[in-house]
Amino acid sequence: MIIAITNQKGGVGKTTTAINLAAAIACKGRKTLLLDLDPQANSSIAFVDVLDLRASIYEALTEDHVHLPDVIHSTEHNENLFVAPSTISLAKIEAKLIGELDSYYRLKDELESVLDRFDYIIIDTPPTLGVITVNALVAASHVLIPIQASYFAMRGTDDLLETVEKIKVRANPELQILGAVITLFDKRTVLAREIREQVADLFGDRVFETVISKSVRLEESPAHQESIFSYAPESSGAYEYYALSEEIMQRVQ
Repeated sequence: MIIAITNQKGGVGKTTTAINLAAAIACKGRKTLLLDLDPQANSSIAFVDVLDLRASIYEALTEDHVHLPDVIHSTEHNENLFVAPSTISLAKIEAKLIGELDSYYRLKDELESVLDRFDYIIIDTPPTLGVITVNALVAASHVLIPIQASYFAMRGTDDLLETVEKIKVRANPELQILGAVITLFDKRTVLAREIREQVADLFGDRVFETVISKSVRLEESPAHQESIFSYAPESSGAYEYYALSEEIMQRVQ
């Protein structure tokens, strides 16, 4: 099961969702790979020191002598959770792959070598619809769309859904929209409740019942190189991401 977490709008809790969804699934005993495709490397920083890396996902996608198994690291707090880290070097990949016939299939090809090692692969993508995100969508079986409960929440969603449909037509007919999850939710505001209704109008029953609330603990945990489950296991964030993981696993059975 390969889930790409995608939204070209920044600041929607995409990386927070990638980190903690992967950790939640690992807590349920499933071998899980968190694959960081964002040049900002925030998912990576939550688990490894990126300055000490000899190779990252960038080299695995661009160098003949480096492959995905070479860049996978175990994590400290969960034996079932692994990470394939990114670095700022990944920002160069658009220029590196321009004109290459297989530029959109590099990740799919690399994943072939590790599919039998993991039950779930969670891909964190950058806030763009460029070659990196397209690689993720070509390789994925499902797309999870985090949507922030804010005024501009739905901006760009049409472009993302159109891109998904185009990829389904040609490059990846098996790709499915797993659903939309509302993040940074503040139940006290009227706006948040209105956004939830708008998301439901667009996605119907593909909106997850679980919403992810605003949480200081969720913001703090990556700075301590931990997921919410080791940093604040009794917090609302831990409860919500565990509940989201259960919903997701039920949908993909």
